[in-house]
Amino acid sequence: MKRLSKEEKQEQAVIDLINKMFEIAGHNVTYDDIKGRQDNWYQQWEMTVAENEEWKKWGVDHLRKVLKIPKYKAEKEMMWANLQWGLKCSDYGMEKITIKI
Repeated sequence: MKRLSKEEKQEQAVIDLINKMFEIAGHNVTYDDIKGRQDNWYQQWEMTVAENEEWKKWGVDHLRKVLKIPKYKAEKEMMWANLQWGLKCSDYGMEKITIKI
C-alpha cells in the first residue's frame, strides 16, 4: 500500500472529520454527499452543543494521531474545522434560559 503524502493525509483527515461529525450528530450523510457543493450545506443539518463538543474532542485526538501534531495545534485546527464545516447547534444558549412565571 502506498504511503500518503502530507497533503493527502490532510485531505483524508478533513473527510474523516466531516464523516464523524455527521455520525455523531445522527445524520445519514457522508462527505461524498456534500463534496463539491458550493452552497451553505452545513446549515441544512443540526447538532447539539454536547454533540459538537464530542466531535471536537474526537477531532483533536484524530488529528494528533493521523497528522502527528501537538495537542495545541490539533485544537486550533478543530476550531477552524468547526468554523468552516461545523453544523449549527440546535440548542445553543438553551441551557441558560430560565422561564419565570
